[in-house]
Amino acid sequence: MKILEPILAWREEIAALRRDIHAHPELAFEEFRTADLVAQRLQEWGIEVDRGLGGTGVVGIIKGKQAGPRAVGLRADLDALPMQEINTFAHASQHAGKMHACGHDGHTAMLLGAARYLSQHRDFAGTVYVIFQPAEEGGGGAKRMVDDGLFTRFPMDAVFGMHNWPGMRAGQFGVTPGPIMASSNEFIIRITGKGTHAGMPHLGVDPVMTAVQLAQSLQTIITRNRAPLEAAVLSITQIHTGSADNVVPNDAVMRGTVRTFTHETLDLIERRMEEISRHTCAAMNCDLEFEFTRNYPPTINHVAETAFAVGVMRDIVGADNVFDQVTPTMGAEDFAFMLQAKPGCYVWIGNGSGDHRDAGHGAGPCMLHNGSYDFNDELIPLGATYWSQLALKWLAQPA
Repeated sequence: MKILEPILAWREEIAALRRDIHAHPELAFEEFRTADLVAQRLQEWGIEVDRGLGGTGVVGIIKGKQAGPRAVGLRADLDALPMQEINTFAHASQHAGKMHACGHDGHTAMLLGAARYLSQHRDFAGTVYVIFQPAEEGGGGAKRMVDDGLFTRFPMDAVFGMHNWPGMRAGQFGVTPGPIMASSNEFIIRITGKGTHAGMPHLGVDPVMTAVQLAQSLQTIITRNRAPLEAAVLSITQIHTGSADNVVPNDAVMRGTVRTFTHETLDLIERRMEEISRHTCAAMNCDLEFEFTRNYPPTINHVAETAFAVGVMRDIVGADNVFDQVTPTMGAEDFAFMLQAKPGCYVWIGNGSGDHRDAGHGAGPCMLHNGSYDFNDELIPLGATYWSQLALKWLAQPA
């Protein structure tokens, strides 16, 4: 493994920053302390800082000693999750109901390590933009930054992202060209009938039976309308109706999510969901309100940029530790918005199985969005080296 020596020398200092961020988690668009810390460190290292994109976003501008036409963006996320941490080690969350359970504290630390290295080794031509993005966890902070002019104010040829991946051994990377994470979409189906006494159902219109029939029918979209080789998940996660045993209620509400890897499959599912819902409710004499919200598009890696990232990873950890055809996940990631606007690649860096956690960790697994999770500080030198080498090699290419 080829870790850059200066980054190794800073490993304890950068890890301390990571643990400080972990102890002070902030939710989407509330990352004021975290953004202040990031901006302060960047400025201490002689890096020009721009703030405010996406609300609490921070962009560091690192120019090489030689002018050059090329520019590249490296992105990390800042926000925590609205959940309770059950770890009790020294750097556990100090804010009830808030936790860095997805490793964004570690992502920020790895990119800070790379920014420090690049600021001190400017023998390159071009510009590196280090992008610290707010509100990845459901807030669409990437879209907010793009809409605020990220790529017009800071023109770049490509943008790259990285996420820690529990279960993959520390020292390994995973990536695939094309879709690597799914789109994330939500639906709300409101069914209105006519309430009545449960002993006299013929006097009303039953929204409960309508919801039951509709729940079954919607699954036929996956089994009978979707092409079998097109991955998709339609999950009804909530059905709310009624308040008494002897009352047929007036209405029922169904909620859930849809996840796909292609826009075409998503278009099909949304269209068929509305058609089936409308006709089922009509057949049962119920009224319908149908809402379908597209949150995050699929995260789709560009082929050339993925091949480039694979080459950088192999140079650092060896070909045996780079998995370049990983199975995509149905999880979602708003870095997808950046990849819609610019070519680039999103990779996974192994976080291990949880053995790295300090005494006092929770009894649960070290998995993303789990109250026992903690980022593996062993990754900081490796992740910072990857970011640094990726940027330097990208800028060294012919224009």
